[in-house]
Amino acid sequence: MIATIAFAAMIVSGVIQVIYLLRRQRKIDPFSHYILLAAAVLLLTVTIDRSIRIRFVAVTNTFESLVFFSAVIALVLFVYRLRAKDRTIPYINFGATMVAIALLAVASSPIAPKDVAPPIPALQSYWLVLHVTLSFIGESFFVVAFICAIYYLTTGDEERKKNLDRLTYTTIAIGYPIFTVGALIFGAVWAQNAWGAYWSWDPKETWALITWLVYTAYLHTRFVKKFRGRVSAVLAIVGFVFTIFTFFGVNYLLAGLHSYA
Repeated sequence: MIATIAFAAMIVSGVIQVIYLLRRQRKIDPFSHYILLAAAVLLLTVTIDRSIRIRFVAVTNTFESLVFFSAVIALVLFVYRLRAKDRTIPYINFGATMVAIALLAVASSPIAPKDVAPPIPALQSYWLVLHVTLSFIGESFFVVAFICAIYYLTTGDEERKKNLDRLTYTTIAIGYPIFTVGALIFGAVWAQNAWGAYWSWDPKETWALITWLVYTAYLHTRFVKKFRGRVSAVLAIVGFVFTIFTFFGVNYLLAGLHSYA
């Protein structure tokens, strides 16, 4: 029930954002981000409640992961909305809100069982908790970068392009080290504890590495080759597409050691 209320709150926030985006006066809406904050708090409440009931941190199955991921996206959007004065922020907020709503829609579907049960022994590791939570926190910044990149490719305003390019870089620069530590380093440590090997070329490990390499290429081309603009935007989009495939595609299309999660 709490997750459903949070889902409804995000939809309400999205509707309010649309209304303000369509207004002729182009005013930034004053309160949709507070609704996002409320949704995030509700979703984290779901995580805490399930954690108490299973006596472990509830981020070990698809439903729990999507709830946590959506909550972090909402928190990131709330912080950016408070800090940023750029006129592009409403469009970015709306796009990222739609991503969070889509994730929660998947969480509410039959492909994400909602049974409250302790995870299997291999998943009962706090290395796994660090691996999952930090990966999703990093990926939440990638969501914002993804929306910025799409907006960059679709707008003709040069000043707006400059701001979008900067924000794409900023969010990737924040998310990249967090994702690196969570997905690769803590993931490898957990793999050693669970399976006895730091790296097994499991499909999810491989696609996580591919995703990391794309974002590494983004930062490399920006720092070393001094690329800006279209090339950077395309890499940011490809990186996020691979991020989503690593989570959904591998889970449901490719069998591997992560299949039970």
